[in-house]
Amino acid sequence: MGSGIPVFDIIILALIAGFVILRLRNVLGKRTGHQGRPTEPFRSRPALEDDNRKDDEESGEDEDDNVVRLPGRDGQEISTDTPLGAGLTQIKVADPRFDPGDFVDKAKDAFEYIVMNFAEGDTSALKPLLSKEVFEGFSNAVKEREKRGETLETNLLRIKDAEFLEASMSGRTASITVKYTTEQINVTRDKDGDVVDGESDRIAEVVDIWTYERNTRSSDPNWVLVATETPQ
Repeated sequence: MGSGIPVFDIIILALIAGFVILRLRNVLGKRTGHQGRPTEPFRSRPALEDDNRKDDEESGEDEDDNVVRLPGRDGQEISTDTPLGAGLTQIKVADPRFDPGDFVDKAKDAFEYIVMNFAEGDTSALKPLLSKEVFEGFSNAVKEREKRGETLETNLLRIKDAEFLEASMSGRTASITVKYTTEQINVTRDKDGDVVDGESDRIAEVVDIWTYERNTRSSDPNWVLVATETPQ
């Protein structure tokens, strides 16, 4: 044999290089939480369904057809005999790809995306995720703010919880209502930069109730925000 590298060694080195590239691609493709707000919230986590199923399999717990496991509640289960449990089950039947944990993760992204774009007045970014009525309300609020020469500064510090309140099916349309509990700093400034509402050093706990809808027969994975409410 000559002094060259044996063919077998070349194959091994090629396999190692391929593995390293794959690992780097997996790491660099993940969000760290410090890369800015997400884009297209309901498309942003395509692998979550597989991850959730894998977690369920690794937990070793038996599936129970009479309960729905809710995310973010320490594994709390809700009976399918309740309106919420029955609604989630109906959505799952209509759309087998639907997963409650996956939905909550993406709904958190959607909340951040919508809140931050509203504060910045970017209505074009909001339009795809809002119903016509909700979009008009948000758009009018942005226009009124601009007429007054005001700016809204929103710092969404933390989403403490995103809790299912209601779930239902009407024909082919799925509807889910989520209660968000967040920590925010909101300050409105006039054209001179003076604060006209809010406090820059006060963290407020804010509760919002949002309802999303989606046509389960549609190939579009996005859920549309159709109603908002802020409890008094």
